Amino acid sequence: MLTRRRLLQAAAGAVAAGAATTLYTWRVEPHRLEIVRRLLPIRRLPSRLAGRTLVQISDVHVGTRVDDDYVRATFRRVFALQPDIVVFTGDFASYHPGILDHVSEIYRDFPKGRMATLGILGNHDYGPNWNHPEIAQGIVDRITPFGVTVLRNQTTEVEGLQVAGFDDLWAKRFSPERALTALDHSRASLVLTHNPDTVDLPVWTNYQGWILAGHTHGGQCKPPFLPPPLLPVRNRRYTAGEFTLAGDRRLYINRGVGHLLKVRFNVRPEVTVFELQEA
Repeated sequence: MLTRRRLLQAAAGAVAAGAATTLYTWRVEPHRLEIVRRLLPIRRLPSRLAGRTLVQISDVHVGTRVDDDYVRATFRRVFALQPDIVVFTGDFASYHPGILDHVSEIYRDFPKGRMATLGILGNHDYGPNWNHPEIAQGIVDRITPFGVTVLRNQTTEVEGLQVAGFDDLWAKRFSPERALTALDHSRASLVLTHNPDTVDLPVWTNYQGWILAGHTHGGQCKPPFLPPPLLPVRNRRYTAGEFTLAGDRRLYINRGVGHLLKVRFNVRPEVTVFELQEA
């Protein structure tokens, strides 16, 4: 029999559970970083790179909304991994007045790879409305002296591995043709792009291999058994993790370190540690 006392107890329990969930999504999970470990099989990988580690960091969003101490702690954890290669897949910062000095303050401690440290830009690196190339250039100018090579529709090489890095789609700087045509398809290659929607554009002729992306934050909140309600992509299947694509391509979307709103539920922030192997 449902008495008034039992009804009040049930109501109190529901309120307590709701408060605990709110507290967790706001104060705990946004900083509950997960180190995800995966294999990254690459065709024709040079033997000297087999077994080496490649760490992907994405969407740190240095700024007023992400706690500086949390970012520094994340960088220390990556440094302790002693990665061979570090790649950053966009959104170094979220704009606020004084962002360039803030970027200098935080990224001087960015963990470097023993072989290479590469990055690309995301939409937030272009400031308000993704429409300020001078802010993006300022970020590049500030982080380059700290050992980060930013690829802007360019290709570089790391011990025989070709790495192409694209500029941002929403900032209207995405122009992959030069980088893709520079790739030798008979050799090992890897592509970095911030926005996963770029993988559906008709620009990938002859490219076969892995594409690493960020941008989505995994949706930041994911109800059990349901897709994230908010995703900043046109193709709603691009949430987080691995996807098989047409043309013998594979995509991995990193959930990101930072956030835009300080809330995460069932979508922990992520740093990905890949072990390179020959496919």
